[in-house]
Amino acid sequence: MAKKAAPKTTPTGGAKALRTRIRVLDRQIADAVAERTELVARLVAQHAQLKNAPADIAATTVAAGKGTVSDDAMRAVFREVVAASRAAIGLRRIAYLGPEDSYSHLTAIERFGEAADLVPVATIHAVFQEVSEGSCELGVVPLENSTHGRVTDTLEAFASSMVHICGEAPMRIHHCLLGQGPRSAIRRVVSKPQALAQCSHWLAEHLPGVEAVPYASTSDAARLAADDPSVAAIASEQAGRRHGLEPLARHIEDQKDNVTRFAVIGPVNTYPTGAPKTGDDKTALMFELAHEPGALADGMAIFKRQKLNLTWIESFPIPGSRTEDLSGGRYLFFVELMGHQADLRVRRAVASLGKKCLQLRVLGSYARAKVLG
Repeated sequence: MAKKAAPKTTPTGGAKALRTRIRVLDRQIADAVAERTELVARLVAQHAQLKNAPADIAATTVAAGKGTVSDDAMRAVFREVVAASRAAIGLRRIAYLGPEDSYSHLTAIERFGEAADLVPVATIHAVFQEVSEGSCELGVVPLENSTHGRVTDTLEAFASSMVHICGEAPMRIHHCLLGQGPRSAIRRVVSKPQALAQCSHWLAEHLPGVEAVPYASTSDAARLAADDPSVAAIASEQAGRRHGLEPLARHIEDQKDNVTRFAVIGPVNTYPTGAPKTGDDKTALMFELAHEPGALADGMAIFKRQKLNLTWIESFPIPGSRTEDLSGGRYLFFVELMGHQADLRVRRAVASLGKKCLQLRVLGSYARAKVLG
């Protein structure tokens, strides 16, 4: 009978024994990362379509942290391991709405790791352009906020760009008031309009009479506050650290469950039939209906008949379609539903809806994601 292997034990001796064990574990971790990288390269060589997959290679699932290692810390470690593995097949360029330390940037880091080639651009439309022209393999754009709803620039860009949604990244947004000195010295608060709106009640209560000034980005607002002691910025704590600002107050968002959902976009030829099914997927559609009574109700009834749960619906006016007397115009509808476009019920719904639409596009199917941050 074979002897059972002796259980591993952690040295309980002095500092020298502990350091020796740590060095052994470090070598084992390095060897395991190197082996994983080799396996990823071999996997992609056999299945080339995985190269630009937005999900982790081989759908790695990290077990809960052990001992004093939290789940968040363990996820952060594995996020960078995955990013390092991807370097074996060439770093993907991922465009995001910059500059650095914007919430789009922090979401891209959470989603893809700091080892990814993250490319800041000035506008949401520029993110779409980078992806559609092939300069970047993927892009990260804000889609909707739990407090203030849709991001209009993103919906407008979907209407004019041929890209797919191949992933989502809901990000918990925590705003900080950043400045150089006491609150009593603040004369202006600057930030993106959305951030100012998400903190409007806090500002009215804690900084009454202080002017709120919209700015291009939260990161640029932090840069401005670093140059002027009378200016405070609403931005991420990371932006404050970059510009040498102190957080005068943390978590100043009015809604403590403040979440912005970001979309990961890719070129249409990457996943013509959507990202691979996971069993817990969403599908996004964009369509135009005839501008006549009951058209929208008839369209929505299709989803009910197929027993498909809608998770999001928005309307958006088609630019340039408004009549001269402003009495009417054409609209695009954006719908998100539970299910994958390869599912029978989704295919039936899309086919039925297509017969009623002036235009219809499946924007993509993607796995439902947990909130980051």
